[in-house]
Amino acid sequence: MAEIKKARGYVYTIQYHLVWCVIYRHKVLVNHVEVRLKELLHKIAADNGFTILDIESDQDHLHLLVDCTPQHSIPPIVKAFKRSFS
Repeated sequence: MAEIKKARGYVYTIQYHLVWCVIYRHKVLVNHVEVRLKELLHKIAADNGFTILDIESDQDHLHLLVDCTPQHSIPPIVKAFKRSFS
């Protein structure tokens, strides 16, 4: 069950499930690449004020469960992740 958070005048719990696929579904998310990617994603999330609750990967795709405030929406979250890798 998600934690219900309170702020001035409202109560919320917002979680997004994001799925990213590797281009052409190449199986590159293995060993040290997977570990480093997860480290970078956690750092990006912390820098931008949201939290990754869960992160799982297969060799060709990645699942993220992101917890955020009402001020965040999906486009800025995805943009924050993508901007760091371009």
